[in-house]
Amino acid sequence: MAVYRIKQLRFLIFVSTEKPETTMKALSIFLISFFLFAEDPAPTKPNPERKAIEAVIQKYFDGWLTGNAELVGEAMHASCHLKFVRDGEIVIRDRENYLSGFRPRDRRADSEGRILDIDITRTAAKAKIELETPGRLYTDYFNLLKIGDQWYITDKVSTSIAK
Repeated sequence: MAVYRIKQLRFLIFVSTEKPETTMKALSIFLISFFLFAEDPAPTKPNPERKAIEAVIQKYFDGWLTGNAELVGEAMHASCHLKFVRDGEIVIRDRENYLSGFRPRDRRADSEGRILDIDITRTAAKAKIELETPGRLYTDYFNLLKIGDQWYITDKVSTSIAK
């Protein structure tokens, strides 16, 4: 006899080797009861830190897609560096050099930014994002730190591929 407890209800299943049909009925009743009375997992509460990080990344997206260096710069800490591979070599650009490449433009048509993952531990976080344009897919990994009550992108590692 196996005893199962679900939401303070006890179901007894008598397993009989002489009557397999009884065992199947009991198992069916148990499974139906399990799915009817099993508790739903507690709903997750919105994480205010996640929302704050999403806002910083959205600011980065808005600046990147419109060529607005000021918006991109607001999302990035002054110590931020961009790293990527070109011709088999690691290239490192500081924030100032990176931002100097932006020129204001209309929002890129058929382009979008997506947050794929965010992982937060106290005042440190990492995010994986994609920026997709008609001709290229960029994948970036951001390291973020919280200073006071503000999150900043403190490091960016990037890769891209032609579509």
